[in-house]
Amino acid sequence: MSAFTKRFRFGKKQDTAVHPETVSPESGSSSDVQAIEVKDAEGLNLGVDQSTVITASGTDRHISEVEANNTLKQIRSKHKWDPNLPEYLEDEIDEKTDEHNLAGELRLVDELIENSPYVEVRAAVKNYDVDVPVNTVRAWVLGLLLTTIASGMNALFALRQPAITITSLTVQLVAYPLGVGWYYAMPQRQFRLFGRSFSLNPGEFNIKEHVLIVVMANVNVAGGVAYATDTITAQRGFYGQDLGWGFNILLCISTQMLGYGLAGIFRKVLIWPSAMIWPTSLVNCALFHGLHDKSKTDPAKTHGWSISRYRYFFLVFLGSFCWYWFPGFIAPFLSVFCFACWIRPNNVTVNQLFGGWTGLSLLPITFDWTQISAYAYSPLIPPWHAIGNTLIGMVLFFWITTIGVHYSGTWYSDYLPISDSQSYDNTGNLYNVSKILTPEYTLDLAKYEAYSPLFLSTTFALTYGLSFATIAAVLVHTALFHGPDLWQRMRNIRTDEEDVHLRMMRKYPDVPQWWYTALFLIMLGISLGVVLGYPTAMHWWGFFISIIIALVWFVPIGLVQGMTSVQIGLNVFTEFITGYIQPGRPVAMMLFKTYGYITMAQGLYFAQDLKIGQYMKVPPRSMFMAQTIATVWACIVQVAVLEWALGGAISDICTEHQPSRFNCPNGRVFFNASVIWGLIGPQRIFSIGSLYGHLQWFWLAGVVGPILVYIGARMFPRSPIKYISMPLIFGGSGQIPPATALNYMTWGFTGYMFNKYIRNRYRGWWMRFNYVTSAGLDVGLAICTIVIILALNLTNTSMPSWWGVSVANNNADNLDTAVKMPNPSPSATGRFFGPTNW
Repeated sequence: MSAFTKRFRFGKKQDTAVHPETVSPESGSSSDVQAIEVKDAEGLNLGVDQSTVITASGTDRHISEVEANNTLKQIRSKHKWDPNLPEYLEDEIDEKTDEHNLAGELRLVDELIENSPYVEVRAAVKNYDVDVPVNTVRAWVLGLLLTTIASGMNALFALRQPAITITSLTVQLVAYPLGVGWYYAMPQRQFRLFGRSFSLNPGEFNIKEHVLIVVMANVNVAGGVAYATDTITAQRGFYGQDLGWGFNILLCISTQMLGYGLAGIFRKVLIWPSAMIWPTSLVNCALFHGLHDKSKTDPAKTHGWSISRYRYFFLVFLGSFCWYWFPGFIAPFLSVFCFACWIRPNNVTVNQLFGGWTGLSLLPITFDWTQISAYAYSPLIPPWHAIGNTLIGMVLFFWITTIGVHYSGTWYSDYLPISDSQSYDNTGNLYNVSKILTPEYTLDLAKYEAYSPLFLSTTFALTYGLSFATIAAVLVHTALFHGPDLWQRMRNIRTDEEDVHLRMMRKYPDVPQWWYTALFLIMLGISLGVVLGYPTAMHWWGFFISIIIALVWFVPIGLVQGMTSVQIGLNVFTEFITGYIQPGRPVAMMLFKTYGYITMAQGLYFAQDLKIGQYMKVPPRSMFMAQTIATVWACIVQVAVLEWALGGAISDICTEHQPSRFNCPNGRVFFNASVIWGLIGPQRIFSIGSLYGHLQWFWLAGVVGPILVYIGARMFPRSPIKYISMPLIFGGSGQIPPATALNYMTWGFTGYMFNKYIRNRYRGWWMRFNYVTSAGLDVGLAICTIVIILALNLTNTSMPSWWGVSVANNNADNLDTAVKMPNPSPSATGRFFGPTNW
């Protein structure tokens, strides 16, 4: 380790720790740890060391056997349908309560109260608290600085293809040397301002300051950019409609803050319970501890590994950074390793079945972490049951069903690609929306009838049907599996079984419920003013329907995401609804989608950050102030960047052939969706009797599927049926297209290796290094991508042509030309395929 690295260390341990008597799995002491041989359902030893088993020593022993027995039965009942609760704990609870074994019951009560019952949480989160300064000048200055930089860069480069995205992990890594450098550079003297004293240097840079900085920057970078900016880009860049700074800022702030209000209102059911582990937040927590905790690793606990997590993270980061130069620039054939397409580059069937860009990738091979984590994010995060359900849906619908539908000629599939996210006309060309528009950007029905209906690739059409099933399934699944528990939690929230980390948070003043409620109501009023006070063509009742959609699906989708890290989108559903209730109003459609879908999505991002605050023991009111102030500031920054870019600073912006590739890809997709759904409308695409009308049957599948699973789980409570999640089977692979089976199958295989095989066989290593590995791979990839784009793409520097470049680019899969019956005269007018009347 270099002298520079040694200098930037966490420093002395704090001596003000407040923690229970339970020994932390990494504390180094094992005197109180009871040896338990943990086995999985097949009876195989899981390799759990004494040190990694949750310990029993902190609970009041003066409770009766009846009280202990009842406590365990209540916990077992609350986690009856919890797919993340280890089976060995379920079995042990049942065994000890049936035997009325007081010693065993007390030990289990200790285990479940003094630490999290989830190995994932114990691997990334400490079960003690440390009193250190949080609301410091250092935290706020660095937090707002990084919020400005990250939000501004994301807003600018989201207009470019490919985009640069500053992620929360990137901010987390950059913030650490800045915070430590501040400690060494700033004076420690006291200053007074408005009668209050403060210091620019409150001591060594601590972990809670670091959390506050990341949370501030993450208010917008969690989703790349504020989703409302896509609406603004579509209006300014494609519709030519400029409603001014006031509209843009209020739209951005209101959509973000409505979601934050919902996150706070529903925190009792989505954040406080221990079952809501929010797997993605565990990666951030592991990286926080990896950067601040320089303690050595005990080889006895990690199957012989002695490297510290701090050093291990930087080695993985460096390896990821260096490797991505090969698939990302030097040898792109490593990204989609489709040797079948290299052998037969122009064979339509081969490219459709084995291609990794616009094919089904029946032999999915990649050496590119981007392909593995691009759409479903890191596979080291979700639990194996979530990965397994997603793979079931992927194979069932995007391999088996897609092959059957496409090669039967359904939906005129012989004339269309098997998998891409474009829309086509009846000549096989991309659908030209300008041919059906009036000067006021409404539908010209005569032009539409003279031009063409809209056609989709096979996987794209199936995705819409699966979206219908997912929306129905998530409601039915939540009502059946979680309904009674949700009701009990809302009624008995103060006496309910609490998460150990939540109990430690009780010493800090909580944010009153009326703060979140007032925030939501104020933003509701501002939002209503935005849609009615400007020429948006959106009805007031349409606005309230969009808010109702966000409210109804917030908790069900939040439950799925909190347990699995998979967020189910409402984008297709909101597009579908607004197309029926407000036909011919594309701008209104964009706003309906923004308020109906993004309010929910952004709220769940905020909920995830609130869970990080709970895990890291950051005072709730500090979190509230950091998130609200940073949100408002980030919205102002992003709108200012958009106004600068779209106001003429970048010439020919949002045009398809802009010299620096600032062609507004996200805004273009948003614009096309608004035209298709808000202009043509779903009644002409998905209604009964239309080309894709049979997809409406997926609504029924979404209702029936969870009911059948619930019946099976009740009949066979010990069977794996309880791990089946129909919302994930229907919607887990919903990013196809533009994602392909290559992305999901390699993601699933990697997830199996880490979160099933290694987790079970090498539990100690997994607890110590799994999430740090994920963070290192993601951050290395992100930094390398930024360097490649800034240093090479923006300077129009390309890799010299060689076999590894040409073989990857010159095939029908990559060129999206794998069509069985292409139009021999694509420039000719008139129908080439499809119905004669529409």
